Amino acid sequence: MKAGSNEDVNDGEDNVDGQEEYMDVKVQESGDASEQGSRDCTGQEDSNERGNEAAHSAFAGTEEEKKEVLEGDGNDRKQDEEQGDVNVEADKEEDRKEGEQGNVAAREKEDSDGGKEESGSGGSEDREDTQDVWNELGLLLVDQIEWPVEDLERGCSVTAELMKSFSRVFVDSASNSFYPVPQEAIGVGSAFEGWSPRDWDGVYRVLVPLDPPPGHTFQLELNSAGPMAARTFSVRVELVCTCKREQLDKKLLCFLHHSQEELRRKQKRSLLETLCTGSYLDVEKTSHWFRQLVRCSWLHVPQSYSWHLVFQPSSRSCQFQLSKGKERLTVEMLFGVRQGDSDIFVVSQPTEAQKGGSLSFVSSQPAQANFIASTAWPETYAAAEAKFFQHIARQLPCESLHLKCLQLFTCILRDTGLSSSTWKTVVMHMLTIVPLSRWCRREFARRLWDTMAYLHCCLQLKRLDHFVLGNERLPAEISLPPAMRRVEPLNLFERLARDPAAHGQAMQAYGQLHFHLWMLLCNQ
Repeated sequence: MKAGSNEDVNDGEDNVDGQEEYMDVKVQESGDASEQGSRDCTGQEDSNERGNEAAHSAFAGTEEEKKEVLEGDGNDRKQDEEQGDVNVEADKEEDRKEGEQGNVAAREKEDSDGGKEESGSGGSEDREDTQDVWNELGLLLVDQIEWPVEDLERGCSVTAELMKSFSRVFVDSASNSFYPVPQEAIGVGSAFEGWSPRDWDGVYRVLVPLDPPPGHTFQLELNSAGPMAARTFSVRVELVCTCKREQLDKKLLCFLHHSQEELRRKQKRSLLETLCTGSYLDVEKTSHWFRQLVRCSWLHVPQSYSWHLVFQPSSRSCQFQLSKGKERLTVEMLFGVRQGDSDIFVVSQPTEAQKGGSLSFVSSQPAQANFIASTAWPETYAAAEAKFFQHIARQLPCESLHLKCLQLFTCILRDTGLSSSTWKTVVMHMLTIVPLSRWCRREFARRLWDTMAYLHCCLQLKRLDHFVLGNERLPAEISLPPAMRRVEPLNLFERLARDPAAHGQAMQAYGQLHFHLWMLLCNQ
């Protein structure tokens, strides 16, 4: 069925929710439950302390210090495997023998009440048995996580095929005008990364890079010197001489060296006269043009014979719903301009992570202003993050344990005040710290406790580094502007450093989360 000019909004959105698997509980300060928790949680308790070392390595002042910690971890990994920790120093043997009777709440208070050392020759055997138990519990849990991968793969596949069809039509349309030239779309956001947080809005997002048309160039100008992760740019459009090109293409006239009268008679208007406000590319004008381009192109793609398309209102993107029988999916086409040859873009609308998701006392993204000028283009790292997940997917075992960790923390262990983007940042850091060979099915529980230990240290230090900005462990295949690799890592927990109340609330929420995870594993 062909799509008409219907601009109606279909209210039915697909939402992916995790299933509530436990009641909200508080950390027990004493009693049998506390004692049982301290006995069974040997692995993760020790993991917290040594996981802090891993987090400290991420904040090391020099690359040499980071290498020392990571090399020490590599040499002793086989011994530390029994404790499910991250980056443990070889000379921390006495830490592994630390008392187990303290409850979870006491551990969060820096062991203020003191601990008693384990006695008896059976300690190591008990720890081995405990780790075997955690491994078995982790195996049971990993099979029970609600896993939307099949639905996501279907939605991503339909969206990607449609984008390929549009690209072929866009090429013909762009060749006869001086509008921006759309390039191959890039899938961004959690859906194309292979997971779906509880607060996912069910929208499949793609980023369409725009190149300047012949006779034009794009120059990015920073609007303000604000926080790196909240920067916006203006896209300045400039005319360039095409006199040499005229010799090859007789139909092209140079905008700089032909009279205005001749240009009006023989050539279509320049981009400055169509989609710009002053000398700057206007997001809203570009969005209106892009929507019309998609509307006209829809009639020429094969998907129009089996799918019905209904546009939805959006002033800074092109959003529409596809339907075929009972199957429905929503697609949003963002458009942007690439920074040089890098994987960093300025984009028409803040992406999924930048919108924040379920925010409360802490978020890993700065809050966006309610109003954005029509010539302002927010900077986004979504394409670089999507590329990182593709890089990881090529090296990890087929179980995709890192994605199941994300699914568990953002869907099952929810309502803790931590946003989905915060969890995503933590897990991405863990993927560059823990060897990828360790992200296997049998070690699922250990990776959960490693992630918790890393988060705990970040909360204690009131510091979580942005994953892209200033990250020296970022894979080399992810291209950044040179200045972006040299910047000081951006602290996404800066608010916790400024607001003691927020920090206290975050630590309390961590304690509850820690206990919820223990309960979830023990109830398998």
